[in-house]
Amino acid sequence: MSRTLQLAEQLISRPSVTPDDADCQALLMARLAPLGFACETIVSGPEHFRVTNLWAKFEGFSAQAPAVPTHSAIEPIANKTPAKTLVFAGHTDVVPTGPLEQWHSHPFTPSHRGGQLYGRGTADMKSSLAAMVVAVEEFLAAHPQPTLSIAFLITSDEEGPALDGTVVVCEQLQARGEVLDYCIVGEPTSVEQLGDMVKNGRRGTLGGKLTVKGVQGHIAYPHLAKNPIHLFAPALAELVATRWDEGNEFFPATSWQVSNVHGGAGATNVIPGELVVDFNFRFSTESTPESLQQRLLAILSRHQLEYDLKWTLGGLPFLTTPGTLVNAVRGAIRAETGLETALSTTGGTSDGRFIAKICPQVIEFGPINASIHKINEHVAVASLDPLKNIYKGVLERLAAV
Repeated sequence: MSRTLQLAEQLISRPSVTPDDADCQALLMARLAPLGFACETIVSGPEHFRVTNLWAKFEGFSAQAPAVPTHSAIEPIANKTPAKTLVFAGHTDVVPTGPLEQWHSHPFTPSHRGGQLYGRGTADMKSSLAAMVVAVEEFLAAHPQPTLSIAFLITSDEEGPALDGTVVVCEQLQARGEVLDYCIVGEPTSVEQLGDMVKNGRRGTLGGKLTVKGVQGHIAYPHLAKNPIHLFAPALAELVATRWDEGNEFFPATSWQVSNVHGGAGATNVIPGELVVDFNFRFSTESTPESLQQRLLAILSRHQLEYDLKWTLGGLPFLTTPGTLVNAVRGAIRAETGLETALSTTGGTSDGRFIAKICPQVIEFGPINASIHKINEHVAVASLDPLKNIYKGVLERLAAV
């Protein structure tokens, strides 16, 4: 059994459903501390929802810059260039299992069938965590004094509300003046083959709960009532037809979607007094939350609706354009798999949105995502060591910059 597979199975066997870390991070610390990582546990959240976070850092050795001559007989002064930092980020929490009877094997008992490793969290994202740790172990064994600092930022609140996880750690790191240069989030990004896609950004998410007000009444006397469903229908048609932006070379056009509509008193002969509409923008860097809010409010105003509206900004978009990190990841994938990886910003949100606020280059890369959050979640056993090799290849390329 490879060391990557062994560690992946140890993590998968722990039932770490959000926000319970189930000692996964203790297992990671037991591997990282002997390598010279300074490990810190940051606990956050109310008593009923305690979140465990791990910040672990190995300080790289400063590169020797060219000597700076002086105007005296004293020897030239040698400058030290601070080592840049690569962060491996991820989460130990997993989504609930769903009906146990539908699993072909227990979700927290790692099982092998047909070359696949089954269990909750295999793809999202305990295999990535295992590959990252073993990659660092092998890298430091070969380069015990690298000119690169390495860190791990791990949370148990990524699959949940994400209020006390990575966002809290990032706020503390920023307050300390911690400088991060590169970050790889181990989200499952591959589609058909390991390495065929990485995420170099994500769209922003802006949600709203709109309550359109009417007047409840008997359905046989509509002139005595005011039907909010009828009132909102023309505005809905305009909102659906609106082209919010055209996107750009990295992002698709901004999307507006209704996720839930509720109105009615539960009887067929009653005109409802209000209509509640939940909606969400997934927006590109071509739009801002403020511009989207203003345009939507203008449409509601144009249709003379009486309403209440509550907004929720789930995250801003972020983008890492091709450069040092993207090139290192692409090179490592090419060397291991022969693939020319595609860059993408599609999909949902991730903790990359928090890290991007304090780190200029953030990408996401991990195993095939076809089975994530599903019954019988799995990952190909044969992909685990190649995943580890790619992470190690990124370390080697960044250390050589």
